[in-house]
Amino acid sequence: MRIVHTQKIIDTVKKLCIDGCCNLRCDTVKALKKAKETEPSPVGKEVLSQLIENSEIARCEKLPFCQDTGYAVLFIEIGQEVRIEGSGLTEALNEGVRQGYKEGYLRMSIIDNPIHRKNTGDNTPATINYSLVPGDGFKISLLVKGGGCDMKSALKIFDPAAGLEAAIDFIVDTVEQAGPEASPPMTLGIGMGGPFAQAALLAQKALLWPLDQPNPNPDLQKIEATLIERINKLGIGPAGFGGKTTCLGVHIEMGPAHIAHFPVAINIDCHSHRGAEATL
Repeated sequence: MRIVHTQKIIDTVKKLCIDGCCNLRCDTVKALKKAKETEPSPVGKEVLSQLIENSEIARCEKLPFCQDTGYAVLFIEIGQEVRIEGSGLTEALNEGVRQGYKEGYLRMSIIDNPIHRKNTGDNTPATINYSLVPGDGFKISLLVKGGGCDMKSALKIFDPAAGLEAAIDFIVDTVEQAGPEASPPMTLGIGMGGPFAQAALLAQKALLWPLDQPNPNPDLQKIEATLIERINKLGIGPAGFGGKTTCLGVHIEMGPAHIAHFPVAINIDCHSHRGAEATL
């Protein structure tokens, strides 16, 4: 049995929130630099240059890469041999977000509900997903999710007879309709499988994947390559000014589904593809 105290969790989440908002993911910066080398549009190349420069300024000055510091999505992998000491685990995770957004001077974007729309004032509650795994590990993965690109995300449950081609068309059409409003170049998390809520969770979880890490499933790897090729032929380009760099990467998470369903969820992330992780 391993003991993890909630103060350690609070301190870790606080640091992750600040780092995640100020330090663009290394794989994102690498993808932007690679895209700059191959982008044929002069305007598109300039947009990519400015994004790369902005990432360096944000890192050095410890400033948010984007003014929309979004909402904190936490994926917690907790070993079944771990015991939590101190306050409640969910309370500690939210406290870490609360302290991180306050001490990092990050924008508070969470409202209590979408009707009355009162800002909670501390960017909590966070979106927390728990997974119980074997062993005594404790891993925290943070996804910083902006609001604009989320508005362009989508979910559809197809009749299985529609087939894979219909699902691919749906994903490409969703990106085309999003256009510049999703602040390209985008990263796409795709969830295939469900039920309904699970499809969306799979899509969100897929955004944690490193952009330069190929899918271990060869069938999904092929679908991802097809999607990137088709999306980058749309001509939307960086910031929507035209070019071939509309999508930096696509990752698919797949799960079981009902025999009557073919669920497909698309979670779009903008050029501010941010996150951080830590293992306690």
